[in-house]
Amino acid sequence: MVEYNPYLLITVFLVAAILFSVAPLLMAYLWAKRFSPAKPGPDKNAIYECGLESKGDARMQFRSEYYLYGIIFLIFDVETIFLLPFAVAFTGLPASAFVAMLVFLLLLVEGLVWAWRKGILTWS
Repeated sequence: MVEYNPYLLITVFLVAAILFSVAPLLMAYLWAKRFSPAKPGPDKNAIYECGLESKGDARMQFRSEYYLYGIIFLIFDVETIFLLPFAVAFTGLPASAFVAMLVFLLLLVEGLVWAWRKGILTWS
């Protein structure tokens, strides 16, 4: 009687996953080497990005305020997404839904006041 190895199925799936991901890349590489003619030149070897030559270093430092503005925008954008369905169905909702929305809004106002007091919203 043949003893069953529990890891055999995992090994087969792992090999299949590697083959399914590597085989198309390898075939495309071999196809390009066999059928694509080499056409080196200054135009083909030039750096291309949006039709313009790059100027300066690509590693630019951004101020952290840009990220903070983006995060605050996303928070209040999501708030709008939650407020719209509540406003549409306001008359059909119980009082507990109103209280829950008030708590939600108070938490958002608290975050806005915190950001304001920290000076995050001031542009310098």
